[in-house]
Amino acid sequence: MFTGIVTDIGRVDKVEPTGDTKFVIASQYDSALIAIGASICCSGVCLTVVDKAPGWFAVTASAETLACSNLGGWGLGTAINLERALKVGDELGGHIVSGHVDGVVEITGIESDGDSLRFRFTLPDELAPYVAPKGSVCLDGVSLTVNEVDESGFGINIIPHTQKMTTFGTAAAGDRINLEIDVLARYVARLAQKETL
Repeated sequence: MFTGIVTDIGRVDKVEPTGDTKFVIASQYDSALIAIGASICCSGVCLTVVDKAPGWFAVTASAETLACSNLGGWGLGTAINLERALKVGDELGGHIVSGHVDGVVEITGIESDGDSLRFRFTLPDELAPYVAPKGSVCLDGVSLTVNEVDESGFGINIIPHTQKMTTFGTAAAGDRINLEIDVLARYVARLAQKETL
């Protein structure tokens, strides 16, 4: 489990397509403190550490993961939002994030809004019931609050701190972004669906 509070921006150093795809990710994390088999949230996707050395760790992604996320577009130098898994007693600063991507959305526009940037995203019809104004979503591993939702998508403000500490500081219209809906929204919708049956 994760919180959507990014603690490092890593970069893809190597891509090795084999049966699965192995990504070597440069990171500021102390590799001595990362166990082989540990989970790290990589731009919203929970991946397992399979190798490590000072300054980097490696993960593998299956064909299913590549198909259901934006990882298939990762190449050398791709910047990645990173978060280590929660430990008991850690502060839950964002919201509960599983690292299981529900879909990929696209940035359709970015505008200045005071010191913040206002992002607009597409929203697939099948995920629209789970995204609500003032609700939480996880976008590329970042816990964010939804401003508005309409028939053309949804909007979010990215404050300067988040721009600096995540890949949203260099994001552009057309970028494909991993979306995980709030687990609470998922269960509320499921309960409401059962009541109508």
